[in-house]
Amino acid sequence: MYEAIQVVHSYWAYLVVLVVTLATINALIGFFTKKEYGPKDFRVSLFALIVTHLQLLIGIIIFFVSPTVMWFKDIPVKDIMGDPLLRLYNVEHPLVMIVTIVFITMGYSKHKKKLTSTPKFKILAIFYTIALILMLSRIPWANWF
Repeated sequence: MYEAIQVVHSYWAYLVVLVVTLATINALIGFFTKKEYGPKDFRVSLFALIVTHLQLLIGIIIFFVSPTVMWFKDIPVKDIMGDPLLRLYNVEHPLVMIVTIVFITMGYSKHKKKLTSTPKFKILAIFYTIALILMLSRIPWANWF
């Protein structure tokens, strides 16, 4: 079961990175070119929200069934925090990805309350850029290539 979920989580991550990158670029272009916010822009930002939340659900399942997550075994916290790889999988990756999704959710929610295009794009650009940087900082790149 773990292997199947791990494969889904890994391949879905490519889609997440692609969609969040596209949504961020779209927001930045919209903000700097002062273009009108349209249905395509809404769909791009919504799709980024959806794929990241689905990835979170898959990640939560993995957190509880993964052999690399040591919180549920009799291993002292100092050993987890002392090993960079264990710290990445047990603390850094889950925590930063949750914060990433919080930024995407906040940006999406706040942009809907704005009435004109420039503030909508500005909110999306700020929150989605922060989320993208955070996400890229804690991807276990060694497993991707």
